[in-house]
Amino acid sequence: MRSYVVDSLIAVAMLGVAVLLGRESVAQGWPELDARAYLLVALAHLPVALRGRWPLGAFVVVQAASVAYVTLGYWPVVSTFGSMLALYTVASVRTPRVAAGCAAVMATVWVYAGLITDGSSMPSVVGQALLYCSVLVWFGILARRSAELTRRLRAEQAERARRAVAEERGRIARELHDVVAHHMSVISVQAGLARFVFDSDPAKARGALGTIAGTSGEALEELRRMLQVLREEDSSVPEGAPMPTLARLGELVERVRAGGLPVELAVEGTRRPLPPGVELCAYRVVQEALTNVLKHARDAHARVELRYRRHDLTVCVTNDGQRVDPDRVPPGAGHGLIGMRERAKLYGGTLSVGPRTGGGFAVRLTLPTSATDGRRGDDRTG
Repeated sequence: MRSYVVDSLIAVAMLGVAVLLGRESVAQGWPELDARAYLLVALAHLPVALRGRWPLGAFVVVQAASVAYVTLGYWPVVSTFGSMLALYTVASVRTPRVAAGCAAVMATVWVYAGLITDGSSMPSVVGQALLYCSVLVWFGILARRSAELTRRLRAEQAERARRAVAEERGRIARELHDVVAHHMSVISVQAGLARFVFDSDPAKARGALGTIAGTSGEALEELRRMLQVLREEDSSVPEGAPMPTLARLGELVERVRAGGLPVELAVEGTRRPLPPGVELCAYRVVQEALTNVLKHARDAHARVELRYRRHDLTVCVTNDGQRVDPDRVPPGAGHGLIGMRERAKLYGGTLSVGPRTGGGFAVRLTLPTSATDGRRGDDRTG
């Protein structure tokens, strides 16, 4: 709809210019335009409003109107604008063979106008016909190739983003599998203990059953989340590697400092045990955020803040470096951001990434710390 409106405005503008030019016909030694001439001028320009939907049809109509206009002895220049735009449009959306055929038709009409006009210099007319038609077809072909290249680039970018999401979800699924396996191991041990002391020590048996109930609830929650992701194996994660937690965040900060980036770590609130998946999500987001600072703002200072609240955990990673120009980031650089968003969404959390008002960049993650809050978060972010 927007393209049709734009093309209509272009057609009306060209018709206006043609009418103004037609008023100079007598001064140029040509007959004055009458009602019939103005009708043909309109037919030679207004159909280009439909060039986006029917490029060949618009070209045929404007050429036919131009032939009729020239045959009646009017000034040929007045009817050329629509023909040239129609030829360019055909070349930009059709094959070069079709464009060449249309260019031959327009060149023939141009030469015909010169033949029936007294005093015309035919070498000049032929040269103009070939030059204008060739240039219009050339620019039309360039426009078509540019549009095709843009479509391919967009498709490749979408495919890269899809693969990044699939790979990140596969890694998340593997890590969650490890978390659930831990829970099931605890349940197995506690179930064996409860059965062993069921008759001799009922209190201990009840404690073991309570542990089983709590652990199984967490395991079921992790399983529910894990079924939401694609289960693709990620060979980049070593077998048996220890699961990162917030307790190891200090080690991560020290490694980043050793890499040359000053990092400050601050904790607000009382540290407490959180579900393993939540801790893993928070750790990975901090890791990715600091990695991005190392890549794009090495001269900056970074700060990592953990805020333990009653129902959620907030992680904020900020730096005071200059804002990164998105056009200068190499292709694929946004995959880490995709991974952070996927992790936050998986645990019902929210993630905001963007420049700070006073300069620098900020990554802010908020995660619910219980299954109930996590389900509420899913309703917010789904």
